[in-house]
Amino acid sequence: MTEEAGGFLSRWARRKEQARSGGQIPPEPPAVAVAPVLPTPPAVVPSAVAPPIAAPEPVAEPLPTMADVALLSRDSDYSRFVASGVDDSVKHAAMKKLFADPHFNVMDGLDTYIDDYGQPDPIPMAMLRQMSQSKFLRLFDDDDEEEEEKKNNDTIAAPANPAAPVSEPANPSDDDPDLRLQQDDAAGRPGPDEGARA
Repeated sequence: MTEEAGGFLSRWARRKEQARSGGQIPPEPPAVAVAPVLPTPPAVVPSAVAPPIAAPEPVAEPLPTMADVALLSRDSDYSRFVASGVDDSVKHAAMKKLFADPHFNVMDGLDTYIDDYGQPDPIPMAMLRQMSQSKFLRLFDDDDEEEEEKKNNDTIAAPANPAAPVSEPANPSDDDPDLRLQQDDAAGRPGPDEGARA
């Protein structure tokens, strides 16, 4: 009882101090289990009670056969066809009949692999012409030749005044303005030292 009054921590500190000083540590007393006191139930007086009436056993329904499978429709109850004890061929035939309904053959669109990934994505021609890969792969060689001829014709017909502003060629009709490449304006931006001085 004195150990309980001091609590677990005081008993632990005392044993630790004894271990440091090299003293003999007494063995722990066995814990005494105290059974809880339960109230006694009131005495039951036997009375004249009729024995319980046994519930009648349900009549076992006959197991379904292939003839029952032929009568199935979409609204039928299929649970008795998947119960234990039913022949496997009857189970498979019932499930086959259930899932043959067109209601279950509608694609939900969540299947990742239903699309035809052999078809290329349509890229607008204006965007394709601007890509570096198309120049590397020489997809539009005939256009390059036309541009070279046009350049040669423009240089021949160009005015002799080099200070005159050069007008940019008009965009082709299939060029989408949202897909045009933007110019890199990083060259015109001041660096960290230049911005601090300005």
